Amino acid sequence: MVDHTTVIVRKPWGYEYLAYQNADVALWMLHILPGEKTSMHCHPSKSTGLVVLDGTAEINFIADSKILTAPAKQMIRRGLFHQTHAISDHGVMMFEIETPVDKDDLIRLHDKYGRANVGYEGSQFELPKNEDCLWINDPVSSAQFEIGGCSLSVHRISDTSIFNTSNPENIIIFLQGGVIKTINGRTHRAIMPGDVGQVKVVQQVVAEMDGVEDNTIIIMIIQK
Repeated sequence: MVDHTTVIVRKPWGYEYLAYQNADVALWMLHILPGEKTSMHCHPSKSTGLVVLDGTAEINFIADSKILTAPAKQMIRRGLFHQTHAISDHGVMMFEIETPVDKDDLIRLHDKYGRANVGYEGSQFELPKNEDCLWINDPVSSAQFEIGGCSLSVHRISDTSIFNTSNPENIIIFLQGGVIKTINGRTHRAIMPGDVGQVKVVQQVVAEMDGVEDNTIIIMIIQK
């Protein structure tokens, strides 16, 4: 597996870099320039969460599209072709959360930059990270960041109290652990690493579950 922890990957539409990674998820920061768009692509084996942190993006699918204005989120199932288009004047800053970790799990259907039959960018497109790049240390305790119009707080939790005291409109990213339910002696994850949702949805799920795994790690995204 290629180590992306110290580099920025140049893209024809802007750039991206790795902001956090563990055995289950990779969290990437994307900057898409005004009017530019990613390829129409899918990930056959991994799910993707998109969280717009600054600006407005049009998420295009083959049959329809959706507008996301920060802060906003979209989950993309495995195999679903999608494309992100920055339609705000200053472009878009966003998270892309991938589960499992595999940058080569990529099929481009079409691409305005001629990459339809090309895999993920190689080392010739890499630049060293700079001090402005977000990096979430692992092991995680707690941390807070400001991006665009959003405040991001990272939490390691062992109970569900944070969900009950947070604004229902806040967005949550699960990086580790999850919400669990034990049935017939078997423990299931109802919410797992890589899942993205609003607090008001998580609250409803948590109310019917057994709690969270110890050392669950989340990012809470709050509009300033």
